[in-house]
Amino acid sequence: MKKPEIYKLEGEARETGKKSTKGLRGDLRVPAVLYGPKVEENIHFSVLESDLEKILSVSQTKLQELTINGTTYNTLLKNVEFDPVTDRALHADFYVLDPATRVKLRVPIRLNGTPKGVTDGGGRILQTLRIVRINVLPEKIPAVFELDVTNLEIGDSLHVSELDMEGIDPLDDPRRTIVTIAPPKSEKLFTSSAVTEEELDEEETLEGVEGEEAEAAEGEAAAAEGEGDAEESKE
Repeated sequence: MKKPEIYKLEGEARETGKKSTKGLRGDLRVPAVLYGPKVEENIHFSVLESDLEKILSVSQTKLQELTINGTTYNTLLKNVEFDPVTDRALHADFYVLDPATRVKLRVPIRLNGTPKGVTDGGGRILQTLRIVRINVLPEKIPAVFELDVTNLEIGDSLHVSELDMEGIDPLDDPRRTIVTIAPPKSEKLFTSSAVTEEELDEEETLEGVEGEEAEAAEGEAAAAEGEGDAEESKE
């Protein structure tokens, strides 16, 4: 379990309101709010957009030493709202950590190594869970959960219960699968399309019946056509 980095961040107090918010974004600053169990009243501030992008550049949990008006807070970036068109950050929420208060958060899962089932058997890695939800005290917050998949063979799986969760309460089902090694696509397709000899015999019988029925239908059509020609000649 890797410990999170601590990023030093400078914030500037701000006024609330749409006009103020628009001006901040024009100055490449992101409106933000600070809150937490020991914060009596939410603090509204802004941070440089470039600083926020640095925090978000790597997919792992990061903690911040956030300074506003000379006061430093130990925080966790809890949420960021993005513009659906430009993908620029519109607003950020920072949570002030209290050493005695557990916090709920989502932590990425990183796979290390290449499975034997891939190198030796041509299998495929299927990671069905990339983020796990936990409840933890601030001192135990992980940056990322790492799993070694080197020894996995085709058909093997790893689950939430196999993550290093010492001192951490998982909020996802411990039985939930994180990664499994699937067989090669060609093998899977071959297996799914395999039929028994009885099925083949049955198909050949059906084809024979269908062939006889088709020949009979063609004969009836020819006879009907001949009768039609005869009637026309009579006219």
